[in-house]
Formats: sequence, structure tokens, C-alpha cells
Amino acid sequence: MACSCMTRRGFLATTAAGSVLSLSGCVGAPPAMVSSYEVEAMGLQAWSELRAQVPLSRETAYRSTLDQVSRRLLVHAGETPEAWEVQVFASPEVNAFALPGRKIGVYEGMFRVARSADHLAAVVGHEIGHLSANHPQERISAEVATDTALQLVGGLLGARNVGNADVITAALGLGAQVGLLLPYSRNQELEADAFGLRAMAGAGYDARQALDLWRRMELEGGARGPEFLATHPAPAARIDAMQQVLATLPA
Repeated sequence: MACSCMTRRGFLATTAAGSVLSLSGCVGAPPAMVSSYEVEAMGLQAWSELRAQVPLSRETAYRSTLDQVSRRLLVHAGETPEAWEVQVFASPEVNAFALPGRKIGVYEGMFRVARSADHLAAVVGHEIGHLSANHPQERISAEVATDTALQLVGGLLGARNVGNADVITAALGLGAQVGLLLPYSRNQELEADAFGLRAMAGAGYDARQALDLWRRMELEGGARGPEFLATHPAPAARIDAMQQVLATLPA
């Protein structure tokens, strides 16, 4: 009697491919494949390396404003500000980030766009939101899952047909990149936006100023790539989502 079951190799290849595609289409958080301890260690290492490569800002006004804004937001979020390290980096890049291990960094270039404490609160609140929602752990877990699956698929298919392996792995790689390997997913960015708006309002900042900030960001950024492949939601989509959150906040 002929067996209708697929071979072990075929099963593994199908399972690996399915895991990539299911994760890339997943709306919720992927399973945690790395512990919070490991993620924090990665964050601390990344922070240490950045500190070694990029000097800290000497602009006392920037540092003072960031300290005041971050303290108010962290207190509202139930955090102990003294347990966090918040720094301004001497770089013209318009960027900011938060790393596991309670680290927040803002580049000097951000102050060209964030011209008020309200603007800066939108930036910092957004970054705190990523950590509050465990987005770094989700992202790293997704990358680990994708990398493992792609290596498995490439290896198994390559043993059978090198040409097909290149084509199929490339296709899976595109799917993985769109769904998983961008710095944060569109849903994660919008979730961080919502957290930031609520944190701003709770800490006494004008949350509506976040709309002005992101419009200024759009002007600063110039031309952007296709919306579907963008790291962040397109400006119009982002502002629309933020307006929906603002409508739920006290006037």
C-alpha cells in the first residue's frame, strides 16, 4: 500500500515556509523566542556601542528640555525616572529611539523638527510606547523565527534543486522582510503613537501638537518610498489614526 504521507524532508520544508508566511501575516504578537532578559542584554550592548561611536550633545538647552519632558512622561507611565538613562546625541540625524534596559536617545537633528516641549513629548512618548508594549522583544523574536525558517527552507530545497531554492527562498525573503524585518511593523508604530498621545495628555502636554510634529516630519523627510514598504505608516494614514485616538481623550 502506497503511503500518502509526505516525507520528513518535505514536511519540514512546508512547516518552515508556513511558519514564515503565517508570522508575516500575523496581526498579533509573534511567540517570544527570546527572553526579556536576553532582549535587555541586547539593548544594553547596543547602547554601549552607540555611546562609544556617537558623542553626547553639549547643547545644554536640548538636554534640559529632554530631561524635563522624559521625567514627566515616565512618572505618568508609573516608571521611576532615575532608573532610566536619557541622552541627547550629537548627530544631525532627525531620529530618536528607546532601547530595552530603559534607555532613550534623541539626536540633535530631532530638535530641528520638535520645536517645543509638546513636540518633544510626542517623540519621547512614542518611544516609551514601544518599550511599554514589548515591541523590541516581538521584533527580535520575529527575526529569529524568520531567519531560522529561511535557513531551513533554503537548505532543504537547495539539496533538491539549487535553482528553485534561490527563487523560492528569495520569495520568502521578500515576504519576511515586508512582514517582519522592518524595524517596527505598521501596527506597532500606530500602537506606539496611541500610547504616546495618551501619555502626553496624562502628563499635561497638548497631545494635538503631535499632529503638527508629524506634519513637520513629513516636510523634513521629503520624498518617501511606496507606502506598503515604508518603515512607518504613511503620513496621511498615521495622522488619521492619531486623530481617532485624540477624539477619545478629554478636551
